Amino acid sequence: MTTPEFTGLAAPLSALLGKEAKTGAADAAAAPATGTNTAVRTDTATSTAPSSGTGAAPGAGATVVPAAAMAGLPGMQPVPSAATGAGAVPGTGAVPGTSAVPDAGAMPGMSPVPGTSALTDTSAVPGVGTVPGMEAVPGMATVPGMSAVPTTPPQTSTTTAPTTNPTTAVPTTNPTTTPTHHLPGAQRGAFSPEMARRDFPILHRLVNGRPLVWLDNGATTQKPRQVIEAVAAFYGSANSNIHRGAHTMARDATALYEAGRAAVADFLGAPSPEEIVFVRGTTEAINLVAETWGRANIGPGDDILVPVLEHHSDIVPWQQLAAETHARVVPVPLLPDGQIDQFAYADLLSSRTRLVAVSHASNVLGTVPPVAEMTALAHRYGAKVLVDGAQAVAHFPVDVQAMDADFYAFSGHKLFAPTGIGALYAKPELLAAMVPWQGGGNMIESVSFDRTTFAPAPHRFEAGTGHISGVVGLLAALDWLSSFDHGAIAKYEADLLAYARQALATVPGLEVLGDAPDRIAVLAFTLAGHDPTAVAQSLDLDGIAVRSGHHCAQPALAHYGLDSAVRASLALYNTPEEVDQLVASLLRLQQSP
Repeated sequence: MTTPEFTGLAAPLSALLGKEAKTGAADAAAAPATGTNTAVRTDTATSTAPSSGTGAAPGAGATVVPAAAMAGLPGMQPVPSAATGAGAVPGTGAVPGTSAVPDAGAMPGMSPVPGTSALTDTSAVPGVGTVPGMEAVPGMATVPGMSAVPTTPPQTSTTTAPTTNPTTAVPTTNPTTTPTHHLPGAQRGAFSPEMARRDFPILHRLVNGRPLVWLDNGATTQKPRQVIEAVAAFYGSANSNIHRGAHTMARDATALYEAGRAAVADFLGAPSPEEIVFVRGTTEAINLVAETWGRANIGPGDDILVPVLEHHSDIVPWQQLAAETHARVVPVPLLPDGQIDQFAYADLLSSRTRLVAVSHASNVLGTVPPVAEMTALAHRYGAKVLVDGAQAVAHFPVDVQAMDADFYAFSGHKLFAPTGIGALYAKPELLAAMVPWQGGGNMIESVSFDRTTFAPAPHRFEAGTGHISGVVGLLAALDWLSSFDHGAIAKYEADLLAYARQALATVPGLEVLGDAPDRIAVLAFTLAGHDPTAVAQSLDLDGIAVRSGHHCAQPALAHYGLDSAVRASLALYNTPEEVDQLVASLLRLQQSP
Protein backbone atom coordinates (compact mmCIF):
# COMPACT_ATOMS: atom_id res chain seq x y z
CA MET A 1 0.00 0.00 0.00
CA THR A 2 1.27 3.43 -0.88
CA THR A 3 0.34 6.74 0.63
CA PRO A 4 -0.44 9.74 -1.58
CA GLU A 5 1.65 12.84 -1.21
CA PHE A 6 0.03 15.90 0.30
CA THR A 7 2.73 18.46 -0.29
CA GLY A 8 0.18 21.21 -0.86
CA LEU A 9 -2.01 20.52 2.17
CA ALA A 10 -1.92 22.86 5.13
CA ALA A 11 -0.36 21.41 8.27
CA PRO A 12 -3.66 20.87 10.17
CA LEU A 13 -4.79 18.55 7.35
CA SER A 14 -1.50 16.82 6.61
CA ALA A 15 -1.22 16.00 10.30
CA LEU A 16 -4.48 14.09 10.13
CA LEU A 17 -3.21 11.71 7.47
CA GLY A 18 -0.81 8.83 8.12
CA LYS A 19 0.43 5.57 6.75
CA GLU A 20 -1.17 2.88 8.91
CA ALA A 21 -4.88 2.63 8.19
CA LYS A 22 -7.57 0.13 7.45
CA THR A 23 -8.45 0.34 3.80
CA GLY A 24 -11.19 -1.07 1.64
CA ALA A 25 -13.10 -0.51 -1.55
CA ALA A 26 -13.24 3.20 -0.84
CA ASP A 27 -9.49 3.47 -1.36
CA ALA A 28 -9.72 2.77 -5.06
CA ALA A 29 -12.16 5.63 -5.40
CA ALA A 30 -9.94 7.88 -3.34
CA ALA A 31 -7.25 8.19 -5.97
CA PRO A 32 -8.49 6.90 -9.33
CA ALA A 33 -5.77 8.62 -11.29
CA THR A 34 -2.82 7.16 -9.41
CA GLY A 35 -4.10 3.99 -7.80
CA THR A 36 -2.92 5.10 -4.40
CA ASN A 37 -4.81 4.27 -1.26
CA THR A 38 -6.01 6.40 1.62
CA ALA A 39 -4.69 6.28 5.14
CA VAL A 40 -5.46 7.72 8.51
CA ARG A 41 -3.24 8.48 11.44
CA THR A 42 -4.45 6.92 14.67
CA ASP A 43 -1.34 6.68 16.77
CA THR A 44 0.75 9.78 16.33
CA ALA A 45 0.33 13.49 16.90
CA THR A 46 2.23 16.48 15.62
CA SER A 47 2.28 20.11 16.61
CA THR A 48 3.73 23.31 15.33
CA ALA A 49 6.68 24.60 17.20
CA PRO A 50 5.64 26.91 20.02
CA SER A 51 6.94 30.41 20.29
CA SER A 52 9.39 31.23 22.98
CA GLY A 53 7.70 31.09 26.31
CA THR A 54 4.65 29.27 25.09
CA GLY A 55 3.81 25.61 24.75
CA ALA A 56 1.43 23.74 22.57
CA ALA A 57 -1.69 22.73 24.43
CA PRO A 58 -2.13 19.02 24.99
CA GLY A 59 -4.19 17.16 22.43
CA ALA A 60 -3.44 15.25 19.29
CA GLY A 61 -2.40 17.40 16.39
CA ALA A 62 -2.07 20.37 18.74
CA THR A 63 -1.31 23.67 17.08
CA VAL A 64 -0.97 27.06 18.66
CA VAL A 65 -4.16 29.14 18.38
CA PRO A 66 -3.55 32.01 15.98
CA ALA A 67 -3.88 35.28 17.81
CA ALA A 68 -6.10 36.52 15.00
CA ALA A 69 -8.55 33.76 15.81
CA MET A 70 -8.97 35.16 19.30
CA ALA A 71 -9.71 38.72 18.23
CA GLY A 72 -13.46 38.28 17.98
CA LEU A 73 -13.98 36.63 21.35
CA PRO A 74 -16.45 38.63 23.43
CA GLY A 75 -14.84 39.71 26.66
CA MET A 76 -11.29 39.35 25.35
CA GLN A 77 -8.92 42.10 24.38
CA PRO A 78 -8.69 42.45 20.60
CA VAL A 79 -5.54 41.62 18.73
CA PRO A 80 -3.74 44.88 17.89
CA SER A 81 -4.27 46.08 14.34
CA ALA A 82 -3.74 49.17 12.31
CA ALA A 83 -7.48 49.73 12.17
CA THR A 84 -8.26 49.36 15.84
CA GLY A 85 -5.10 50.54 17.54
CA ALA A 86 -5.99 48.19 20.36
CA GLY A 87 -3.49 47.35 23.00
CA ALA A 88 -1.76 44.02 22.83
CA VAL A 89 -3.04 41.02 24.68
CA PRO A 90 -0.42 40.22 27.32
CA GLY A 91 2.05 37.72 25.98
CA THR A 92 1.00 38.09 22.36
CA GLY A 93 2.21 40.03 19.38
CA ALA A 94 0.38 41.60 16.50
CA VAL A 95 -0.54 39.31 13.66
CA PRO A 96 0.56 40.87 10.40
CA GLY A 97 -2.18 41.57 7.96
CA THR A 98 -5.09 41.23 10.35
CA SER A 99 -6.47 44.75 10.39
CA ALA A 100 -10.20 45.15 10.08
CA VAL A 101 -11.94 45.11 6.74
CA PRO A 102 -12.99 48.72 5.94
CA ASP A 103 -16.69 49.39 6.45
CA ALA A 104 -17.32 45.85 7.72
CA GLY A 105 -19.60 46.39 10.67
CA ALA A 106 -20.95 43.86 13.10
CA MET A 107 -24.53 42.67 12.82
CA PRO A 108 -26.85 44.65 15.09
CA GLY A 109 -27.29 42.98 18.46
CA MET A 110 -24.79 40.26 17.67
CA SER A 111 -21.51 39.63 19.40
CA PRO A 112 -18.52 38.99 17.14
CA VAL A 113 -18.22 35.35 16.21
CA PRO A 114 -15.18 33.80 17.92
CA GLY A 115 -12.44 32.94 15.50
CA THR A 116 -13.65 35.30 12.76
CA SER A 117 -11.33 38.26 13.06
CA ALA A 118 -11.36 40.56 10.05
CA LEU A 119 -8.66 40.34 7.39
CA THR A 120 -7.41 43.00 5.02
CA ASP A 121 -6.91 40.30 2.40
CA THR A 122 -9.93 38.02 2.23
CA SER A 123 -7.91 35.35 0.42
CA ALA A 124 -6.07 34.64 3.66
CA VAL A 125 -7.54 32.15 6.08
CA PRO A 126 -6.24 32.51 9.65
CA GLY A 127 -4.16 29.52 10.64
CA VAL A 128 -4.03 28.14 7.10
CA GLY A 129 -0.89 27.88 5.00
CA THR A 130 -0.52 28.71 1.37
CA VAL A 131 -3.00 27.18 -1.04
CA PRO A 132 -1.27 24.67 -3.34
CA GLY A 133 0.02 26.40 -6.43
CA MET A 134 -0.59 29.86 -5.01
CA GLU A 135 1.93 32.36 -3.76
CA ALA A 136 1.90 32.88 -0.03
CA VAL A 137 -0.31 35.66 1.30
CA PRO A 138 1.93 38.58 2.22
CA GLY A 139 2.63 38.67 5.91
CA MET A 140 1.50 35.08 6.52
CA ALA A 141 4.08 32.35 7.00
CA THR A 142 3.56 29.11 5.16
CA VAL A 143 2.18 26.43 7.44
CA PRO A 144 4.70 23.62 6.84
CA GLY A 145 7.44 24.32 9.36
CA MET A 146 5.99 27.69 10.22
CA SER A 147 6.82 29.43 13.43
CA ALA A 148 3.91 29.51 15.81
CA VAL A 149 1.88 32.69 15.97
CA PRO A 150 2.03 34.04 19.53
CA THR A 151 -1.14 33.24 21.35
CA THR A 152 -2.92 34.11 24.52
CA PRO A 153 -1.45 32.23 27.47
CA PRO A 154 -3.63 29.38 28.77
CA GLN A 155 -6.39 30.59 31.03
CA THR A 156 -5.77 29.37 34.52
CA SER A 157 -9.22 30.37 35.61
CA THR A 158 -12.05 30.84 33.16
CA THR A 159 -14.82 31.31 35.68
CA THR A 160 -15.51 33.64 38.54
CA ALA A 161 -14.89 32.43 42.04
CA PRO A 162 -17.92 30.50 43.26
CA THR A 163 -20.04 32.35 45.78
CA THR A 164 -20.90 29.16 47.57
CA ASN A 165 -19.25 25.79 47.89
CA PRO A 166 -21.94 23.37 48.95
CA THR A 167 -19.61 20.42 49.11
CA THR A 168 -16.02 20.03 50.05
CA ALA A 169 -14.20 18.14 47.34
CA VAL A 170 -14.80 16.16 44.21
CA PRO A 171 -15.51 12.59 45.34
CA THR A 172 -12.81 10.07 44.51
CA THR A 173 -15.19 7.15 44.22
CA ASN A 174 -16.71 6.11 40.92
CA PRO A 175 -20.41 5.41 41.45
CA THR A 176 -20.92 3.99 37.98
CA THR A 177 -19.47 1.10 36.10
CA THR A 178 -17.56 2.32 33.05
CA PRO A 179 -16.10 0.34 30.18
CA THR A 180 -12.46 -0.58 30.66
CA HIS A 181 -11.16 -0.79 27.08
CA HIS A 182 -9.72 2.16 25.22
CA LEU A 183 -9.94 3.48 21.70
CA PRO A 184 -8.38 1.12 19.17
CA GLY A 185 -5.07 2.54 18.06
CA ALA A 186 -5.45 5.67 20.17
CA GLN A 187 -2.45 7.46 21.55
CA ARG A 188 -2.70 7.21 25.30
CA GLY A 189 -2.22 10.45 27.15
CA ALA A 190 -2.93 12.22 30.37
CA PHE A 191 -6.21 14.02 30.91
CA SER A 192 -7.48 16.89 32.99
CA PRO A 193 -10.35 19.30 32.32
CA GLU A 194 -7.85 22.18 32.29
CA MET A 195 -5.89 20.49 29.50
CA ALA A 196 -9.09 20.14 27.49
CA ARG A 197 -10.44 23.65 28.21
CA ARG A 198 -7.49 25.50 26.76
CA ASP A 199 -8.35 24.07 23.34
CA PHE A 200 -11.85 25.65 23.30
CA PRO A 201 -11.82 29.36 22.40
CA ILE A 202 -15.55 29.74 23.02
CA LEU A 203 -15.19 28.73 26.68
CA HIS A 204 -13.27 31.96 27.26
CA ARG A 205 -16.03 34.31 26.10
CA LEU A 206 -18.49 36.29 28.21
CA VAL A 207 -22.26 35.92 28.25
CA ASN A 208 -24.23 38.76 29.83
CA GLY A 209 -20.97 40.03 31.30
CA ARG A 210 -20.20 36.71 32.99
CA PRO A 211 -17.76 33.96 32.00
CA LEU A 212 -19.60 31.32 30.00
CA VAL A 213 -20.54 28.12 31.83
CA TRP A 214 -21.58 25.72 29.07
CA LEU A 215 -23.85 23.05 30.57
CA ASP A 216 -25.86 22.31 27.41
CA ASN A 217 -23.58 19.60 26.07
CA GLY A 218 -26.47 17.20 25.60
CA ALA A 219 -27.73 19.52 22.86
CA THR A 220 -24.31 20.14 21.33
CA THR A 221 -20.70 20.16 22.46
CA GLN A 222 -18.31 23.00 21.78
CA LYS A 223 -15.51 22.64 19.23
CA PRO A 224 -11.77 22.59 19.98
CA ARG A 225 -9.54 24.85 17.93
CA GLN A 226 -8.04 21.80 16.22
CA VAL A 227 -11.45 21.17 14.64
CA ILE A 228 -12.00 24.83 13.77
CA GLU A 229 -8.56 25.06 12.18
CA ALA A 230 -8.91 21.80 10.25
CA VAL A 231 -12.19 22.93 8.68
CA ALA A 232 -10.71 26.34 7.80
CA ALA A 233 -7.60 24.65 6.39
CA PHE A 234 -9.72 22.37 4.21
CA TYR A 235 -11.55 25.28 2.63
CA GLY A 236 -8.28 27.24 2.33
CA SER A 237 -6.08 24.55 0.81
CA ALA A 238 -7.94 21.39 -0.18
CA ASN A 239 -11.54 22.25 -1.10
CA SER A 240 -12.78 19.96 -3.86
CA ASN A 241 -15.48 17.43 -4.51
CA ILE A 242 -14.59 13.81 -3.88
CA HIS A 243 -14.40 10.43 -5.60
CA ARG A 244 -14.98 11.69 -9.14
CA GLY A 245 -11.96 13.87 -9.88
CA ALA A 246 -8.55 12.96 -11.28
CA HIS A 247 -6.83 16.18 -10.25
CA THR A 248 -4.64 16.65 -7.19
CA MET A 249 -7.13 18.48 -5.00
CA ALA A 250 -9.85 15.94 -5.71
CA ARG A 251 -7.47 13.20 -4.58
CA ASP A 252 -6.53 15.21 -1.48
CA ALA A 253 -10.16 15.82 -0.52
CA THR A 254 -11.09 12.19 -1.18
CA ALA A 255 -8.20 10.98 0.94
CA LEU A 256 -9.32 13.16 3.84
CA TYR A 257 -12.92 12.00 3.48
CA GLU A 258 -11.96 8.33 3.48
CA ALA A 259 -9.46 8.90 6.29
CA GLY A 260 -12.44 10.19 8.28
CA ARG A 261 -14.34 7.00 7.52
CA ALA A 262 -11.42 4.87 8.71
CA ALA A 263 -11.11 6.98 11.87
CA VAL A 264 -14.81 6.46 12.68
CA ALA A 265 -14.40 2.71 12.19
CA ASP A 266 -11.46 2.69 14.61
CA PHE A 267 -13.36 4.85 17.09
CA LEU A 268 -16.35 2.48 17.14
CA GLY A 269 -14.28 -0.69 17.05
CA ALA A 270 -15.76 -1.62 13.65
CA PRO A 271 -13.85 -4.22 11.64
CA SER A 272 -13.77 -2.16 8.42
CA PRO A 273 -14.32 1.39 7.13
CA GLU A 274 -16.70 -0.14 4.58
CA GLU A 275 -19.18 -0.62 7.45
CA ILE A 276 -19.41 3.15 8.06
CA VAL A 277 -21.95 5.33 6.23
CA PHE A 278 -21.72 9.09 6.56
CA VAL A 279 -25.00 10.84 7.32
CA ARG A 280 -26.11 14.21 8.68
CA GLY A 281 -26.49 12.82 12.18
CA THR A 282 -28.23 10.24 14.34
CA THR A 283 -31.69 11.20 13.12
CA GLU A 284 -30.80 10.65 9.47
CA ALA A 285 -29.03 7.38 10.33
CA ILE A 286 -32.15 6.00 12.02
CA ASN A 287 -34.35 7.13 9.15
CA LEU A 288 -31.95 5.48 6.70
CA VAL A 289 -32.30 2.15 8.52
CA ALA A 290 -36.08 2.52 8.72
CA GLU A 291 -36.42 3.36 5.01
CA THR A 292 -34.07 0.63 3.78
CA TRP A 293 -33.71 -2.35 6.10
CA GLY A 294 -37.02 -1.62 7.84
CA ARG A 295 -39.17 -1.54 4.71
CA ALA A 296 -37.66 -4.82 3.51
CA ASN A 297 -37.91 -6.70 6.79
CA ILE A 298 -40.80 -5.35 8.86
CA GLY A 299 -44.38 -6.11 7.92
CA PRO A 300 -47.91 -6.68 9.27
CA GLY A 301 -48.00 -8.06 12.80
CA ASP A 302 -44.29 -7.45 13.47
CA ASP A 303 -43.09 -5.71 16.62
CA ILE A 304 -40.55 -2.91 17.05
CA LEU A 305 -39.53 -2.59 20.71
CA VAL A 306 -38.65 0.94 21.81
CA PRO A 307 -37.93 1.86 25.47
CA VAL A 308 -39.83 4.80 26.95
CA LEU A 309 -36.59 6.71 27.58
CA GLU A 310 -35.84 7.12 23.85
CA HIS A 311 -35.29 10.40 22.05
CA HIS A 312 -38.04 11.31 19.56
CA SER A 313 -35.65 10.53 16.69
CA ASP A 314 -35.67 6.90 17.84
CA ILE A 315 -39.47 6.79 18.18
CA VAL A 316 -41.03 8.76 15.33
CA PRO A 317 -39.32 6.98 12.38
CA TRP A 318 -40.50 3.62 13.74
CA GLN A 319 -44.02 4.92 14.21
CA GLN A 320 -44.04 6.13 10.61
CA LEU A 321 -42.73 2.78 9.38
CA ALA A 322 -45.21 0.83 11.50
CA ALA A 323 -48.14 2.90 10.21
CA GLU A 324 -47.19 2.11 6.62
CA THR A 325 -46.36 -1.57 7.13
CA HIS A 326 -49.07 -2.37 9.72
CA ALA A 327 -46.45 -3.29 12.32
CA ARG A 328 -46.52 -2.26 15.99
CA VAL A 329 -44.23 -0.01 18.03
CA VAL A 330 -44.17 -1.55 21.50
CA PRO A 331 -42.96 0.69 24.36
CA VAL A 332 -40.68 -0.89 26.95
CA PRO A 333 -41.50 0.62 30.38
CA LEU A 334 -39.11 2.24 32.82
CA LEU A 335 -38.50 1.64 36.49
CA PRO A 336 -38.91 4.58 38.92
CA ASP A 337 -35.15 5.24 38.88
CA GLY A 338 -35.09 5.62 35.10
CA GLN A 339 -33.70 2.22 34.21
CA ILE A 340 -35.32 0.12 31.48
CA ASP A 341 -37.44 -2.58 33.09
CA GLN A 342 -35.45 -5.62 31.98
CA PHE A 343 -38.10 -8.11 33.11
CA ALA A 344 -40.72 -6.32 31.03
CA TYR A 345 -38.29 -6.19 28.12
CA ALA A 346 -37.71 -9.94 28.26
CA ASP A 347 -41.48 -10.55 28.40
CA LEU A 348 -42.14 -8.31 25.40
CA LEU A 349 -39.61 -10.05 23.17
CA SER A 350 -41.16 -12.72 20.96
CA SER A 351 -40.97 -14.32 17.55
CA ARG A 352 -42.82 -11.26 16.24
CA THR A 353 -40.01 -8.90 17.30
CA ARG A 354 -38.05 -7.71 14.29
CA LEU A 355 -36.15 -4.79 15.80
CA VAL A 356 -35.12 -3.35 19.15
CA ALA A 357 -34.18 0.35 19.07
CA VAL A 358 -32.40 1.52 22.22
CA SER A 359 -30.23 4.45 23.29
CA HIS A 360 -26.74 3.74 24.56
CA ALA A 361 -27.32 6.64 26.96
CA SER A 362 -30.46 8.68 27.61
CA ASN A 363 -30.38 12.36 26.69
CA VAL A 364 -32.76 13.33 29.50
CA LEU A 365 -32.16 10.82 32.32
CA GLY A 366 -28.55 9.91 31.58
CA THR A 367 -29.41 6.21 31.96
CA VAL A 368 -26.91 3.80 30.38
CA PRO A 369 -28.82 0.58 29.66
CA PRO A 370 -27.12 -2.85 29.55
CA VAL A 371 -27.04 -2.75 25.76
CA ALA A 372 -24.86 -5.83 25.24
CA GLU A 373 -27.16 -7.98 27.36
CA MET A 374 -30.27 -6.56 25.69
CA THR A 375 -28.76 -7.22 22.28
CA ALA A 376 -27.86 -10.82 23.12
CA LEU A 377 -31.42 -11.47 24.30
CA ALA A 378 -32.93 -9.88 21.18
CA HIS A 379 -30.74 -11.99 18.95
CA ARG A 380 -32.15 -15.15 20.52
CA TYR A 381 -35.46 -14.22 18.93
CA GLY A 382 -33.88 -13.33 15.61
CA ALA A 383 -34.41 -9.59 16.12
CA LYS A 384 -31.95 -6.93 15.05
CA VAL A 385 -30.78 -4.16 17.38
CA LEU A 386 -30.19 -0.51 16.53
CA VAL A 387 -28.27 1.48 19.15
CA ASP A 388 -28.60 5.28 19.30
CA GLY A 389 -25.14 6.37 20.43
CA ALA A 390 -25.66 10.13 20.15
CA GLN A 391 -25.25 10.75 23.88
CA ALA A 392 -22.72 7.98 24.55
CA VAL A 393 -19.80 8.56 22.21
CA ALA A 394 -18.44 11.65 23.99
CA HIS A 395 -18.54 10.05 27.42
CA PHE A 396 -17.14 6.52 27.30
CA PRO A 397 -15.50 4.08 24.87
CA VAL A 398 -17.72 2.29 22.36
CA ASP A 399 -17.08 -1.15 20.83
CA VAL A 400 -19.77 -2.21 18.39
CA GLN A 401 -18.29 -5.70 18.11
CA ALA A 402 -18.30 -6.27 21.85
CA MET A 403 -21.95 -5.22 22.12
CA ASP A 404 -22.77 -7.09 18.88
CA ALA A 405 -24.92 -4.19 17.64
CA ASP A 406 -26.46 -4.61 14.21
CA PHE A 407 -26.66 -0.83 13.73
CA TYR A 408 -25.00 2.00 15.68
CA ALA A 409 -25.60 5.70 15.00
CA PHE A 410 -24.10 8.92 16.34
CA SER A 411 -23.90 12.65 15.60
CA GLY A 412 -20.60 14.48 15.25
CA HIS A 413 -21.80 17.69 16.86
CA LYS A 414 -22.24 15.90 20.20
CA LEU A 415 -18.63 14.68 19.86
CA PHE A 416 -16.82 18.04 19.53
CA ALA A 417 -17.18 17.94 15.72
CA PRO A 418 -19.17 20.20 13.36
CA THR A 419 -22.93 20.06 12.97
CA GLY A 420 -24.47 18.25 10.03
CA ILE A 421 -22.18 15.22 10.08
CA GLY A 422 -22.67 11.84 11.69
CA ALA A 423 -22.18 8.17 11.00
CA LEU A 424 -24.04 4.90 10.84
CA TYR A 425 -22.31 1.59 11.50
CA ALA A 426 -24.01 -1.53 10.19
CA LYS A 427 -22.92 -5.13 9.90
CA PRO A 428 -21.65 -5.81 6.38
CA GLU A 429 -24.25 -8.46 5.56
CA LEU A 430 -27.00 -6.01 6.43
CA LEU A 431 -25.51 -3.20 4.34
CA ALA A 432 -25.08 -5.56 1.40
CA ALA A 433 -28.77 -6.48 1.49
CA MET A 434 -30.06 -2.92 1.91
CA VAL A 435 -31.22 -0.97 -1.13
CA PRO A 436 -30.34 2.72 -1.54
CA TRP A 437 -32.80 5.17 -0.04
CA GLN A 438 -31.71 8.15 -2.15
CA GLY A 439 -30.58 8.18 -5.77
CA GLY A 440 -28.18 10.44 -7.62
CA GLY A 441 -24.50 10.94 -8.18
CA ASN A 442 -21.75 9.29 -6.17
CA MET A 443 -23.82 6.18 -5.39
CA ILE A 444 -23.83 4.47 -8.79
CA GLU A 445 -21.55 2.29 -10.86
CA SER A 446 -23.30 2.87 -14.19
CA VAL A 447 -26.44 4.60 -15.42
CA SER A 448 -28.40 4.14 -18.63
CA PHE A 449 -32.08 4.45 -19.46
CA ASP A 450 -32.19 0.67 -19.60
CA ARG A 451 -30.49 -0.13 -16.29
CA THR A 452 -28.70 1.48 -13.37
CA THR A 453 -26.26 -0.39 -11.15
CA PHE A 454 -25.31 0.87 -7.70
CA ALA A 455 -21.95 1.27 -6.02
CA PRO A 456 -21.12 -1.12 -3.20
CA ALA A 457 -21.75 -0.11 0.40
CA PRO A 458 -21.14 2.31 1.98
CA HIS A 459 -21.15 4.58 -1.10
CA ARG A 460 -24.56 3.47 -2.31
CA PHE A 461 -26.05 5.22 0.73
CA GLU A 462 -24.20 8.52 0.17
CA ALA A 463 -25.96 10.06 -2.82
CA GLY A 464 -24.79 13.46 -3.97
CA THR A 465 -22.08 15.62 -2.47
CA GLY A 466 -21.63 14.86 1.19
CA HIS A 467 -20.60 17.14 4.02
CA ILE A 468 -16.91 16.90 3.15
CA SER A 469 -15.69 19.63 5.48
CA GLY A 470 -17.82 18.08 8.21
CA VAL A 471 -15.96 14.80 7.78
CA VAL A 472 -12.67 16.69 8.00
CA GLY A 473 -13.89 18.28 11.23
CA LEU A 474 -15.04 14.91 12.56
CA LEU A 475 -11.64 13.42 11.75
CA ALA A 476 -9.97 16.26 13.66
CA ALA A 477 -12.35 15.83 16.60
CA LEU A 478 -11.64 12.10 16.84
CA ASP A 479 -7.93 12.80 16.55
CA TRP A 480 -8.16 15.33 19.38
CA LEU A 481 -10.29 13.15 21.63
CA SER A 482 -8.11 10.11 21.05
CA SER A 483 -5.10 11.98 22.42
CA PHE A 484 -6.60 11.58 25.90
CA ASP A 485 -7.12 8.44 27.93
CA HIS A 486 -10.82 7.81 27.31
CA GLY A 487 -11.09 5.75 30.48
CA ALA A 488 -9.73 8.70 32.47
CA ILE A 489 -12.36 10.94 30.87
CA ALA A 490 -15.13 8.54 31.90
CA LYS A 491 -13.76 8.38 35.44
CA TYR A 492 -13.52 12.16 35.72
CA GLU A 493 -17.06 12.67 34.44
CA ALA A 494 -18.40 10.07 36.88
CA ASP A 495 -16.73 11.90 39.75
CA LEU A 496 -18.02 15.25 38.48
CA LEU A 497 -21.53 13.81 38.25
CA ALA A 498 -21.34 12.59 41.86
CA TYR A 499 -20.13 16.02 42.93
CA ALA A 500 -22.98 17.72 41.05
CA ARG A 501 -25.57 15.41 42.61
CA GLN A 502 -24.33 16.29 46.10
CA ALA A 503 -24.21 20.00 45.29
CA LEU A 504 -27.70 20.16 43.77
CA ALA A 505 -29.09 18.34 46.81
CA THR A 506 -28.42 21.52 48.81
CA VAL A 507 -30.91 23.54 46.75
CA PRO A 508 -34.34 23.53 48.44
CA GLY A 509 -37.14 22.28 46.22
CA LEU A 510 -34.84 20.87 43.54
CA GLU A 511 -35.59 17.34 42.36
CA VAL A 512 -33.35 15.43 39.95
CA LEU A 513 -35.11 13.00 37.61
CA GLY A 514 -33.86 9.44 37.62
CA ASP A 515 -31.26 7.70 39.71
CA ALA A 516 -30.02 4.83 37.57
CA PRO A 517 -26.76 3.33 38.88
CA ASP A 518 -25.16 3.47 35.42
CA ARG A 519 -25.51 6.89 33.83
CA ILE A 520 -23.69 9.68 32.07
CA ALA A 521 -23.35 13.19 33.48
CA VAL A 522 -26.83 14.41 32.53
CA LEU A 523 -28.99 15.98 35.22
CA ALA A 524 -32.61 16.83 34.41
CA PHE A 525 -34.39 18.53 37.30
CA THR A 526 -37.33 20.61 38.43
CA LEU A 527 -37.29 23.50 40.89
CA ALA A 528 -40.38 23.89 43.03
CA GLY A 529 -42.29 27.09 42.32
CA HIS A 530 -40.42 27.89 39.12
CA ASP A 531 -41.19 27.15 35.49
CA PRO A 532 -38.26 25.34 33.79
CA THR A 533 -37.99 27.97 31.06
CA ALA A 534 -37.86 30.75 33.68
CA VAL A 535 -35.11 28.84 35.49
CA ALA A 536 -33.05 28.56 32.30
CA GLN A 537 -33.52 32.25 31.55
CA SER A 538 -32.45 33.20 35.06
CA LEU A 539 -29.33 31.04 34.81
CA ASP A 540 -28.50 32.63 31.46
CA LEU A 541 -28.28 36.03 33.15
CA ASP A 542 -25.37 34.54 35.12
CA GLY A 543 -23.72 33.21 31.98
CA ILE A 544 -24.86 29.63 32.61
CA ALA A 545 -26.28 27.77 29.61
CA VAL A 546 -28.69 24.92 30.34
CA ARG A 547 -31.58 23.42 28.40
CA SER A 548 -35.27 23.62 29.29
CA GLY A 549 -38.33 22.00 27.74
CA HIS A 550 -39.22 18.43 26.84
CA HIS A 551 -35.75 17.62 25.42
CA CYS A 552 -37.29 15.65 22.53
CA ALA A 553 -38.08 12.93 25.06
CA GLN A 554 -41.71 13.54 26.01
CA PRO A 555 -42.50 9.90 26.92
CA ALA A 556 -39.57 9.84 29.35
CA LEU A 557 -40.77 13.02 31.07
CA ALA A 558 -44.34 11.73 31.10
CA HIS A 559 -43.04 8.75 33.09
CA TYR A 560 -42.47 11.29 35.89
CA GLY A 561 -45.72 13.16 35.28
CA LEU A 562 -43.95 16.09 33.63
CA ASP A 563 -43.99 17.86 30.31
CA SER A 564 -40.91 20.02 30.90
CA ALA A 565 -37.72 20.08 32.94
CA VAL A 566 -34.35 21.84 33.21
CA ARG A 567 -31.32 19.87 32.03
CA ALA A 568 -27.67 20.47 32.90
CA SER A 569 -25.46 18.17 30.85
CA LEU A 570 -21.74 17.99 31.60
CA ALA A 571 -18.73 17.27 29.40
CA LEU A 572 -15.04 16.63 29.87
CA TYR A 573 -14.21 20.36 29.98
CA ASN A 574 -16.64 21.20 32.79
CA THR A 575 -15.34 21.70 36.33
CA PRO A 576 -16.51 21.53 39.95
CA GLU A 577 -16.23 25.33 40.06
CA GLU A 578 -18.80 25.59 37.30
CA VAL A 579 -21.09 23.25 39.24
CA ASP A 580 -20.68 25.56 42.21
CA GLN A 581 -21.75 28.52 40.07
CA LEU A 582 -24.83 26.62 38.90
CA VAL A 583 -25.79 25.84 42.48
CA ALA A 584 -25.14 29.40 43.67
CA SER A 585 -27.32 30.81 40.90
CA LEU A 586 -30.14 28.37 41.70
CA LEU A 587 -29.95 29.25 45.39
CA ARG A 588 -30.23 32.95 44.56
CA LEU A 589 -33.22 32.24 42.36
CA GLN A 590 -34.91 30.13 45.01
CA GLN A 591 -34.33 32.77 47.68
CA SER A 592 -35.50 35.68 45.54
CA PRO A 593 -38.95 37.14 46.30
